[in-house]
Order: sequence, then structure tokens, then C-alpha cells
Amino acid sequence: MSKKLFPILAVLLVAAMVLTACATPTAAPTEAPTTAAPTEAPTEAPTEAPTEAPKFLVCQVTDTGGIDDKSFNATAWKGVEDAVTQLGVEGKYLESKEIADFEKNINAFIDQKCDIIITVGFLLGDATKAAAEAHPDLKFSIVDNSYYPPIDNIVSQAFQTDEAAFLAGYLSAGVTKTGKVGTFGGMNIPTVSIFMDGYARGVAYYNEKHGTTVEVLGWSTETKEGSFTNDFSDQQKGNDTAVSMMDEGADIIVPVAGPVGLGAAAAVKARTTAENPVYIIGVDSDWFLTAPDYADIELTSIMKNMDVTTLNVIKSAMDGTFKGGNTIGNLANGGVGLAPFHNLDGVVSAELKAELDQVKADLLSGAITLNPEYKQ
Repeated sequence: MSKKLFPILAVLLVAAMVLTACATPTAAPTEAPTTAAPTEAPTEAPTEAPTEAPKFLVCQVTDTGGIDDKSFNATAWKGVEDAVTQLGVEGKYLESKEIADFEKNINAFIDQKCDIIITVGFLLGDATKAAAEAHPDLKFSIVDNSYYPPIDNIVSQAFQTDEAAFLAGYLSAGVTKTGKVGTFGGMNIPTVSIFMDGYARGVAYYNEKHGTTVEVLGWSTETKEGSFTNDFSDQQKGNDTAVSMMDEGADIIVPVAGPVGLGAAAAVKARTTAENPVYIIGVDSDWFLTAPDYADIELTSIMKNMDVTTLNVIKSAMDGTFKGGNTIGNLANGGVGLAPFHNLDGVVSAELKAELDQVKADLLSGAITLNPEYKQ
């Protein structure tokens, strides 16, 4: 081989080797196998803690005497408080400062969607009736008033208070030393004058039985006129009226005037002495418990158990037995009665206590009848 061809062949050989290497296929790179993304355990939407059902809402509208009048507003409110304790309801009240507040307060409770609205006092009669007729699906109860004919969605709580007042009159005639007793009212409305009329008739019955001439100041069963302060809140008026009656000789006084009666009690307490005692007879509640400052001059109280009837109405509204109409508290069902004599028990003789038991029995049997104008 020529020495000139040798380098040429060497170059060709190297080129062939390069071409061969380039022609050899290379495997495509393989990706590492990927693992499936981990799946999260399905989660449930968080649930809210169960909310407590709203409580049954009982709402009371007072008359102008206020919630703590030591009388029918306070006694009816006690029925609501008993419902709070015993039945687990929620209780609210609105105080009426003047008559113009009655409708406003009732409407405020309608807006609050109260389950039952309780109004207190004869003076709220028209406003309660108007609201009930405008909202026949709502439940109402009125204390110390009744409707004829009855209204389907109002339970009226009325009281035959002349029965208990008759007993108080008989008692007073048997206790008085001066031969004069007195009574006065806040306003001349039926729920006030029923006390005064029953009281005066009880005194007259004692006179008939015993041949005595005990005089009643402040009320005439014949003319149906008497002494009134025309107010249920100004205690000074009660004080002045009681002083006037004591000046005329009365040694027992029955104020049928809400908080005004506390003014009378203050006057009696200031006047009474061991030698010449003067006594007060409370109304609506047992004043020995609600007005303890005057416990030593409180002979008894003419009670209307409005707390019991109010609680019963609330129960009926809750359990579905609510039915409009008039419910009457009387001696027979315990809705009215005389309070114990408490500190003054010794003032009432055993003979007089026995007579009172007989008078009560005669009232229950119908042997003693009262003024039919006040029949509930």
C-alpha cells in the first residue's frame, strides 16, 4: 500500500466509527413512576351546637299604681314570678304611668311577640279588648275585669270580693270601740266599690244581729256614693283621708286605693295608741306580708288571690287548654278570703271568730245574699 494512502484510510476508518456510534438508538429516558396524590378523608361540614328554644314569654302591663303597688299589680306579678320558677317561662312587665300608656304598652308587647299578655285592672279593659279583637291569634288575660259577652282570646280574672269584704265589715263591727269605721276608694269604679259595698253590708248585718248601731264612714249602700281620692298613687291623699276619718271617730279604716292605702296606714300608725288603738284593713294581698312596716296595726286583709289565678292562666296558655271567658274567684274556690289576724289575733274574741265562721257558711250556702249589681 502506498504510504500516501495510509493517512487517508485512517481518516475514513475514524469517520466510519463515528457514524456507527451516532446511528445506535438510545432509549428514551423513563420518568420515575409517580404515586397518586394522597386522598384526604372526606370531612363533614361542621354542625353548630343546637340552640336553646326561646322560652315561653309572659308579659304584664300594669295600671298606674306600678309593679310594686303592694296591691293587685304586685299580686298578679307574683303569679308571673311563680310561673318563672315553676314552669321556666320568661317574664317581663311594663309600667303604665298614665292612662295614655295602656295602649302603647300593650302594642309594645305585641311587637315583642309575647306568648300571653296580662293586663291588670279595670281601667285597662277597653285597651285590652281593642288589642285582642285586632289580634285574634294572640292570647290575653285581664286581672280584675270581665266582659259580657266573653271574648274568645281573653281570660278575664274577676273576683267576688264583696263576699270577703262582708266578712271584714262584720269583723270590724265586732271590734270597734268607737262605733265608727271608715272606708274610701281610689276611684268610684266597680272593682273598687264592690269592696266598699260588701264592707258596709257586713257592718249592717252585724248591727242587725246584735242590735248595735256601728256607723260606716265613706260609703252608702243606698246612694252608692262615698269617699274617693281619685288617685291610685298619691299616698298623701290616703294619709289626709284617713286623718279626716279618724277625726270623725273611725278606729278601723279600709282603703281600697292601691299604694294610696299605704298613706292611710302611715296615718293610722301615727295616730294609734295603746289606750285608743286604730286599725287598718288591707286589700288585695295580705298586708302583713306585703306591708310589714304596719304589721302591728293590720287587723286583717281582704284578699284577692290573683297570683293563683294568673299562674293558672299561664299554665293553660302553655299546655293548650287556654280558653277565653270569665273565671271568678270567690269564697267557695278560695279566690277571695280574709287574711289571718297575725299580731292582732288576740283582739278578735273566740266568740267573734265563731260568728265569722258561721257568716262565711251562710254566704256559701246562699242564706246571706249580697248586692246583685256586683254579681260576677
